[in-house]
This record gives sequence, C-alpha cells and structure tokens, in this order.
Amino acid sequence: MSETAITMRQVRAGYGPTPVLHDITGHVPRSRVTALVGPNGSGKSTLLGVLAGTLAPSGGTIERSGSQRPALVLQRAAVPATLPMSVQSAVAIGRWADRGWWRRLTKHDRAVVRASMERAGITELAKAQLGELSGGQYQRTLIAQGLAQRSDLLLLDEPAAGLDRDAQDRILEIFDELTARGVTIVHATHDADAAARADHRLLLKEGRLLAQEAPDAVLRH
Repeated sequence: MSETAITMRQVRAGYGPTPVLHDITGHVPRSRVTALVGPNGSGKSTLLGVLAGTLAPSGGTIERSGSQRPALVLQRAAVPATLPMSVQSAVAIGRWADRGWWRRLTKHDRAVVRASMERAGITELAKAQLGELSGGQYQRTLIAQGLAQRSDLLLLDEPAAGLDRDAQDRILEIFDELTARGVTIVHATHDADAAARADHRLLLKEGRLLAQEAPDAVLRH
C-alpha cells in the first residue's frame, strides 16, 4: 500500500458566501498520479486551489506529509502565450518562488531550469518564443515551470485540455517519469482515458466526493 502524501478530513471551501466543496474526506497517495474527475462545476479547480494553498478552506483539515510547498500548474488558457518571452525564461519563472523575481539566477538555479526542461522534453525549444509553440509544447513549458519549483507535489488543472491525442499521451508519459522519481501528481481531467491511466482517482460531483479509486465504468458517467 502506498504512503499517503495528503490527507483531507471534512474539507469545506468556497468563494465568499458561496460554498463549493462540502466535507471532502479522502487522501492522495505519495509518488503516484491522482486524477480529479468530474463535470464542470464539480469543484475540481477549487480542490486544487485548496491543496496548493492558494485558497484557504473554511472548514476541515489538510495534512501534507511532504516538507516542500506544492507547485501549481494552471490551465494553458489562464497563462497568455502571447507574452514576449522565450521558453527558457518562462521556465525560469519557476525559480522565483525560491529566489524572488528581483534576484539574478544562480548557477544552481540555471541547472534546475535546464533539468526541468529536459524532464519535460523541451530542451531544444529553449530559445523559442512562447507564441511560436504548439499547444502541447506550451503545456510542457508550463509543466517545466512547475518542475523548476523543485516541489515533491505537482498540481495541474486540466493539463491536457485542447491537446491532440499524441500531445496528451506525452503529458501522461511525463507524469509516469516524474512519479518514478518520487513526485506526487494531482491533476484535474475530463478525459476518461487519462483518468483510467491514473493510479488513484477522486470522483467529484457538485462539490462532494462520490468515490475514491473509482472503477472505469463510474468514470464514464
């Protein structure tokens, strides 16, 4: 049985007076891929925000066994691809969490950026502008940016949305490579195949957890 990276007990959260999550009790296994599955409005993005620490829960408790802060990778639509920036510079933003944006990158920082790009398979795109990238290349750039934070917990909001099947498969292959190296991954998805490939699944509906490790038949409803 896998060790637990995150334990949630009776977690509630929302925005202002509007509740979104209702008494979520579940867990996320360490060094595995967990898929958050559910229709739009089910609370997947809200739960990611709570796990990332960007949204404070209004009730319940969350326990993380890892010592490092989570790294959150947003949807491509939330990060403009029109920014006049190279891939390498975009990935280097991931080091700001440790360095601050006003400090020059150290030799160690640059090595982390290179390693993150290599793990995401975008080393050859280092000097390319964001606006020149395909959807899959841009998503891998965002993943590399998350990896550059050197966190043992990577949270992703619909990382394969809008990508063709080949690009989606490459993202899932990256997940497998990362978990083999000890990274815990939680990603929201609408895709039944991506959910089926996950090691663990949390099925949400209307802000409530319906099932953990749900069978494929349930995921397709």
